[in-house]
Amino acid sequence: MPDISTAGPDGTRLVLDLALTLRHDGNGGVADDLHTPQGLTTWVRDHAAELPLDTGYSADEEDLRQVCAVRAAVRTLFAHAVRPGEPSPADARRLLPVADAVARLNTAAARVPAVPVLHWQEDDGAPTVRETATGDAPAADLLTAALARAALAFLTGPDRQRLRACHAPRCVRYFLKEHPRQEWCRPSCGNRARVARHHERHNSRTQ
Repeated sequence: MPDISTAGPDGTRLVLDLALTLRHDGNGGVADDLHTPQGLTTWVRDHAAELPLDTGYSADEEDLRQVCAVRAAVRTLFAHAVRPGEPSPADARRLLPVADAVARLNTAAARVPAVPVLHWQEDDGAPTVRETATGDAPAADLLTAALARAALAFLTGPDRQRLRACHAPRCVRYFLKEHPRQEWCRPSCGNRARVARHHERHNSRTQ
């Protein structure tokens, strides 16, 4: 039976990476890395170590629909979590009602019944508990349940307090704030934001 728990750092990275499959396309719009089943297949295989699926997994249209539904709920609750800050610009017209997003994640997480299972090897330090599926389930259900559980663990854990939306020009990413003065998701975004501010100040003086 596959382990479907994704709590801890791996789960945090997984749910952030799911949200970041929506990204700026470089031309003022938003690109979707999960636009097709092949895109989802590639993403899942890139995250194979964190997901309870066979390495030969191949997505179909229904898998894509379910994962994109979970992603929409995740990004809605990310936008809710960063208040009073503004959400990512990518979400300006995409957000679900918060209650609907919560219900969607809970439904997805419950798609695969699981029980806590203790793991403790004689030569392997401390014991761990992992949620393990209690029966066979379709790959789409295993995938969406694992993603939803990762989202639940993140949203109820301490990392949620560090979540921010990056508002640098041409960025639509969410990120975890690593230090008190961090405003941007990465240095390149900080550089673009400073250049934009400089041009804005210069233009205001010359008008």
